[in-house]
Amino acid sequence: MNDWALITGASSGIGRELAGCFAADRFHLVLVARNEKKLEDLAEELHLKHGIMTKVLVRNLAIAGTPQDIFDSVRDLPVSILVNNAAFGVYGPFSESDLATQAAVMRVNMTALVELTHLFLQPMLSRHRGRILNVASVAAFQPGPTMNIYYASKAFVHSFSYALAMELEGTGVTVTALCPSTTRTDFFSRAKMKIPQNWFAMDARAVAEAGHRGLMRGKRVVIPGLLNRILAALARRGPVSVAAGAVRKIHAQ
Repeated sequence: MNDWALITGASSGIGRELAGCFAADRFHLVLVARNEKKLEDLAEELHLKHGIMTKVLVRNLAIAGTPQDIFDSVRDLPVSILVNNAAFGVYGPFSESDLATQAAVMRVNMTALVELTHLFLQPMLSRHRGRILNVASVAAFQPGPTMNIYYASKAFVHSFSYALAMELEGTGVTVTALCPSTTRTDFFSRAKMKIPQNWFAMDARAVAEAGHRGLMRGKRVVIPGLLNRILAALARRGPVSVAAGAVRKIHAQ
């Protein structure tokens, strides 16, 4: 396999585990994140374990122009897998939050994802093959009081990905939205909140493996875990006020 997979947010959590999944499939890797040390260590680990080539890009997707810079940096590589995993959230009442930080959430979670998708989609369409994995969340299926921008951004990712997947039918390019529930990563510490004490919280590796399988099978939406799929279905079909109220209670723990 000579193709490359590009993964944003690859230094930890789900992104790091996805890198391991694609390396095991013999994809060469472009690893993108802000933490150079973690990226270099991961690149060396996967190269030694799987014999693949790696390229490390230390980039901040909250900065305008970064998606174009990333694309230009790998223009000559046959990137057939794009994983838009980078994202973060901020916990607390919107009225008390820092507007600049919330704007950065929107740029990373939505704007950069759309720009990267558009840029890498063009060569994929020219080759008549490619796969795009956009990491959304079960947060996409209901409002999220005290994390409203994050939840709204994930609703956008899910809707955008599903619509694009339908547009691309028959082109050889697929789009998959990965919608995990609570996952044991450093997301919660960055958001300055306690990890919800859900007994059904999943390990990042299990989430990554589910997303990888679904992507390679061309699925439009992947919700890891049977219970999470049930809860997501209930959230979509039940009263919005009930789902939003449940989220608020969980966040208040």
